[in-house]
Amino acid sequence: MDISTFHTLLTTSGQEILQAATALAPRESDFLIHFQSLSKTFPPDLARAALEIAILRLKAATKFPFADKLYLTRQALEQASSFEISSYRAERFQQFPYIADLGCSIGGDTFALAQIAPTIGLDADLLRLSMASANLLALGLSPHTRLIQSNLTFTIPVKAGSVALFFDPARRAGDHRFFSVQQYQPPLSILQPWLPDFPSLGVKISPGVDMAELNRYEAEVEFISLHGELKEAVLWFGSCKTAFRRATVLPGPYQLVVHLPNRMLLAPTRISNPGSFLYEPDPAVIRSGLVTNLAEMLNASQVDPEIAYLTSDALSPTPFARVWRIEDWFPFQLKRLRAYLRQHHIGHLTVKKRGSPIEPDFLIHQLRLKGDQEGILVLTHLRGEPIVIICNGV
Repeated sequence: MDISTFHTLLTTSGQEILQAATALAPRESDFLIHFQSLSKTFPPDLARAALEIAILRLKAATKFPFADKLYLTRQALEQASSFEISSYRAERFQQFPYIADLGCSIGGDTFALAQIAPTIGLDADLLRLSMASANLLALGLSPHTRLIQSNLTFTIPVKAGSVALFFDPARRAGDHRFFSVQQYQPPLSILQPWLPDFPSLGVKISPGVDMAELNRYEAEVEFISLHGELKEAVLWFGSCKTAFRRATVLPGPYQLVVHLPNRMLLAPTRISNPGSFLYEPDPAVIRSGLVTNLAEMLNASQVDPEIAYLTSDALSPTPFARVWRIEDWFPFQLKRLRAYLRQHHIGHLTVKKRGSPIEPDFLIHQLRLKGDQEGILVLTHLRGEPIVIICNGV
């Protein structure tokens, strides 16, 4: 969609086409059929644009509770944070009278930031900036925002001082993902000239970032999960920084925090055989390197120094881990495992694994399950040796 088509879509006649496209509740797989139908009544370029928006709004419903009001591009939606995450993250900026959202795109983070303080949104892409303007107007946030087309590789067109920055660099181009922070567009090295004038800064980065690349930055590193899925990482600088490392679990928020580097427990406190309960730490805890800190908090042990499973004989419910009751465990052997499952009439199995090369679907096929009972099977290691743990829900 080009900028001219988008502006036409905002007119009265354009809105009629969008309403017609929305009424079809279109899905990606049905695009061609709906496009051919709409093109018989409306101009093809507007029919195509309206269908794209209608399809993306349906997809965006998993991220935004107000998705039916938004204008989006496919790539902008893929890179946007869920509103639940953006709203949580925006709370860090409550102390500031103004916020600048650098790389604001269609406004995904601006929606939350503008509810905290007056916000300036900057982006080089005029189409996305125009969409952001329409989105903010639809949400009643226009009085709290100002949008500027700007290329951040030059200079930040806002005055230093009481302005806090939130920076969301592009982490992909088309279908190609960038795995190094120096491949981001613009690269993370752009921060260095900003920090003297704008020390209070938050930066959204990929949760799969190479931690060694962050050693040069005096920043808090926060990993965020939502509904058990690792979603993103954030660097916090200046007065936005309140810790050294943080794992945040949403909804909540629940936070596991280390304030100083020397409080990171890099080695397991204990290694032991599986006890009565098995804990699987939340991915934000695992990615932040705080598994052993969680073990200390739960008075639990690891079953292997290289595996993020914890075990204990006491049940300690926690938002930072899923927990199962251990029914049995033994060294992995296919014949023994098959006999055990048949003896216990387990015919429906959920297979989880850490450190095992065995594919769950292949294993289930090999086991030739029979029975009406359900079970949870965990493939992992104990002191480097493959074991199987049989679990049930708590």
